This record gives sequence, C-alpha cells and structure tokens, in this order.
Amino acid sequence: MSTEPDKVSETAAPVAQATAPVSAQPDRPTDRPQRGGQRRDGGGNRGRRDDRNKPSTTNPDGSPAMLEKIVFINRCAKVVKGGRRFSFAALAVVGDQKGNIGVGIGKANEVPEAIKKGTANAHKRLIHVKLKGDTIPHDVFGEYDGGKVLLKPASTGTGLIAGGAVRAVLEAAGVKNVLTKSMGSSNHIAVVHATIAALQQLRLAADITALRKS
Repeated sequence: MSTEPDKVSETAAPVAQATAPVSAQPDRPTDRPQRGGQRRDGGGNRGRRDDRNKPSTTNPDGSPAMLEKIVFINRCAKVVKGGRRFSFAALAVVGDQKGNIGVGIGKANEVPEAIKKGTANAHKRLIHVKLKGDTIPHDVFGEYDGGKVLLKPASTGTGLIAGGAVRAVLEAAGVKNVLTKSMGSSNHIAVVHATIAALQQLRLAADITALRKS
C-alpha cells in the first residue's frame, strides 16, 4: 500500500501554519503627546535663547560695534629688596571692520587694567584706511623701526593669508582677502605699526583721478 498521501499531509501542515494570517496589532493611540516635541521642531525657548545671545553689531547709541583684539601682553619684572614686582603692558587693536582702525598700548600692575588702558588708547587713535571691497586696492609696503610688511590684494575666496600681529590689524580693518609677508623684525609693536603704515599708503583709483585733474 502506497504512503505518498501521508507524506503530502505531513508537508502541507507546516505550509498552512506559515501562511496563516497574523492577528493585527492594536494601533497606538495618536492623541498621546510625544516627548521633546518642542526640541524636534525647533520651537520652544531655544530659538529665543539663541537670538538673545547673538552678539549685536551696533552699540546702544547706534554706532557700529568695535572689534577689539589683544595682540600681545608683555610682562616686566623689577627686582626689589622683598622680591620681584611684576608689571604688564598690553598691545591692543580696535576697528569697526569698515576701514576705521586704532592701535594702543596700556601699562599697569595687573593684566585686566593693562588691557583696559590699551583698548582705551586705541579708541582715541582711530584712523581711516581706504579699502576696495573686502581687499586692498594695490600692493603696498610699510616700514616702522625694524618691522617690514608687504601687502598684496587677492581675489574673493583667497582668505586672510596673514599671521600674528598683521592678521589682527587686518581683521579689525575689515580686510578679508589679502596676501601678506613680514620681512623684518618679529617685534609685535614694530609689526603692528608697520602694517598701519602700509594701510595708510592705500589710494583708490578715484583719488588718483581727482589728483591728476586738479
């Protein structure tokens, strides 16, 4: 007697179980609030907190805010009978990034006071330099004591190729694309004043035209 029907019945049972419909899971309630909803959609207090902490570009009186940079802080020690007394000198650069820039030096027995004096002196010695957009109009070479600085204009996207004291001065003046080379002394005071001397030599094409017509 053949046993083929029994084999068919044995193999058909697992197939039937595998293809049996699975009972649907109950849907989760949609009215349940999700955790952290305000953070995911960017709402809540986060946006207002970021706006409050965003630095302003103007002063309370409406004038443009000044960018202040400390280039170098020098420490001097005086030997006395009871030990050594330290004093500090701060070299500061300020500018509105629109062509107005100033340099000042402040001396005091404490670092914060020296920085405060240096920044105040820089605000009193503001000068205006002529820029061409976010770069300089032409090549220029500045000297002061042992400091020698060469500045060359650059196309948009080049960036501020400068370092140390030269970079601080150009950032405060508002220059964003320029090539520089410091070829003299590495003294911070000499380099800063050499950069200022170079910027003061800048002339626009309109200035040269007006000078020739006069």
